[in-house]
Amino acid sequence: MKRPPLRGSQERRPRALSKGEAHLDRWCNAVAPSDELRRWYGHDPRRFEEFSQRYLAELQTSEAADALKHLQGLADHGPLTLLTATKEPGISEAAVLCALIAGDLQP
Repeated sequence: MKRPPLRGSQERRPRALSKGEAHLDRWCNAVAPSDELRRWYGHDPRRFEEFSQRYLAELQTSEAADALKHLQGLADHGPLTLLTATKEPGISEAAVLCALIAGDLQP
């Protein structure tokens, strides 16, 4: 079965907007990169490839894998929007998640 396109899959959330103000259906912390990985990465474009590999390894934990399957199920049934506060969504965890959910990347 072909997945529907992930329209709006990478949107920036204004930093001043709280979770409550965002009116989100779900806040999925289980798929967030660890604090240690985020600090190491620092959104340095030269580290994105290695960040992606380390992040994929983190997503192998059972809790993250279950959450990722849930997101993939949501995407199978309609548009899924992933929010990120980064200024560079193309080199963020959202880009990695989007590729995973779309089936363009394997864990």
